[in-house]
Amino acid sequence: MARQRSFTSYVADRFYNELFAVINDYAEIKADSLNLRLYQVNKIGGIELTDITVKFASVNDLPGSEIEFEVVIDAEFNVREADYHYDTDEFTSQWFMLKCKGDLSCGLDDFQITDISIYNGKNRQPKPMSDALVPIISKDNLESIATDFLKRNYPKALLQPMAIDPSELAKSMGLTVKLKRITEDCSIFGQIFFEDSTAEIYDEKLCQSVEEEVSAKTILVDPETYFLYNLGKVNNTIVHECVHWDLHRKAFELERLYNNEASRIKCQVAGGVEGNSWTATEWMEWQANALAPRIQMPMGMFKTQASKYIKEYRDMLGKDDIIDVIEPVIDELAAFFCVSRLAAKIRMVDAGYEEAIGAFIYVDGRYVTPHKFRKNAIREDQTYTISAEEATIQSVINREFGELVRTGVYQYVDAHFVLNHPRYLEQRADGLVYLTDYARNHIDECCIPFDMTVKSTDKKDYYSVCYLNKDKDSTVSFDIKYSDGYQNSTDAAKKAKLVEEIVMEEMAIFQDLPNDYERSMKKVWDWKHEKEGLTYKELAERIHMDDQTISRLINNKRDPSINSLVLICLGMHLPPEISMHLIDKSPVALNYNKNDHIWYKFALTHLSKQSMISIENFFQEHNVQI
Repeated sequence: MARQRSFTSYVADRFYNELFAVINDYAEIKADSLNLRLYQVNKIGGIELTDITVKFASVNDLPGSEIEFEVVIDAEFNVREADYHYDTDEFTSQWFMLKCKGDLSCGLDDFQITDISIYNGKNRQPKPMSDALVPIISKDNLESIATDFLKRNYPKALLQPMAIDPSELAKSMGLTVKLKRITEDCSIFGQIFFEDSTAEIYDEKLCQSVEEEVSAKTILVDPETYFLYNLGKVNNTIVHECVHWDLHRKAFELERLYNNEASRIKCQVAGGVEGNSWTATEWMEWQANALAPRIQMPMGMFKTQASKYIKEYRDMLGKDDIIDVIEPVIDELAAFFCVSRLAAKIRMVDAGYEEAIGAFIYVDGRYVTPHKFRKNAIREDQTYTISAEEATIQSVINREFGELVRTGVYQYVDAHFVLNHPRYLEQRADGLVYLTDYARNHIDECCIPFDMTVKSTDKKDYYSVCYLNKDKDSTVSFDIKYSDGYQNSTDAAKKAKLVEEIVMEEMAIFQDLPNDYERSMKKVWDWKHEKEGLTYKELAERIHMDDQTISRLINNKRDPSINSLVLICLGMHLPPEISMHLIDKSPVALNYNKNDHIWYKFALTHLSKQSMISIENFFQEHNVQI
């Protein structure tokens, strides 16, 4: 069903004569009441319908394969003057609305026109359909449509929490599920057959596709889905195909009116929807994708089960904050409803648990600590989470962002740029820097947002892709770039005041630095020694050097290497601009043609306030030698 079919065009082509005849009869009988716009003819003496143009058809869905629709037609008339003293005629037009109905299962052979009237505006249909006969469904109606689906096909799922058996669901709808290897590359998860057909099936023994007879009302599911993905994906595929059967048979019948060889809908793995001009097939896929998890996890029952697991894990872990139990709760819900982790996570967000947005975010080969921000704090195409590589790129190519982070006001911690303030960052007994509990619950208050562009997607809703689909096994990849800075997140005035407190002292030191290396290093050391009581021995322990070497390097009795100077700057937790001043005035320099040096610059810029344990771990993760 790759081509876009138009019901309006089909009606205009096939039923032109019938539509013409009804309008012609109406005009002859009610010529004086047509209210035509005439400028030369004063009194109608005769009227002739010369042509009609179908403008559009407004379709209402009915049970089974029946539809009713209103056809709006622009009719052109030739009107003659009644007064014989004037040999005058003129052309004019009038719009009409014709109410029609028919059954698609018989190819609209029973087409009827039930009423005709002057067009005075488009009517709102109770169950509207698009011109491709795809139901028009808004996001706001998805829950009610899923509930209606279950009432008709699996009502017990609305009485108590349970995992829906997709094979039982299909059977209740008169459908048969068969496991068949559909393609060699597993690019098609499932197919729903509306008519008896000959299908191509991949034969693993012959290593080629072969033809096989498939009956109508059959769902084929590729068994490789079990091995490549999980049971949740298989269940979702079957429910997905059941939605196609329930909602999209009329679109299929329209396709058959154009092409009687059509027999099925294929549901492929990949292929994103870009822009706003979606085809009928893309809309059908969106509807099936959106409704399947709502059918598998009906909202009322899902909330009941979620509340149960939240209470259990709060008691088990001794935690009151939902953010501390959100990940095991999501996994329990996924196992209970036999769905994927991502599906359960998205459903938690649908249910109002904003904590789920920051759960199971996979960056730099690990999961980020669960965190929370208000759902509308940033746009749907933005994120607070950014990998180290993406952060490095942005700090180099974006001058505004580079200047912002070089001040040291923001620290790169747990894949976020976090405002460097005790309210948001803390160093624990293990020597590592962590987000405080307050920060984890208020990410939008203390972190910088970034814009995201989806580079590849598997036809998920854009919100689901950008906000939620960053799990370890996600097929989605992103381009990340700096947005408009911290001032876009909430409580900018409070944030600005905190920034000022942190920056002013460090900026005063920076502005007083001499223009040579030896005196600059001495001034920086004196500042750290007086302010924090830092000693050569303590610094030596931090960066794994002996204190005599530290003394000689600090007092310029020995030329530093770039490695030792970077370590000294990091060990003293210097603001980035002070570190770069020391390096610029020193006899050594960073070489950005070397990968290690790029990471040195990143650490000096983004990690300067973190413990050396954190920095060493970071270097190890990225194979940096220092």
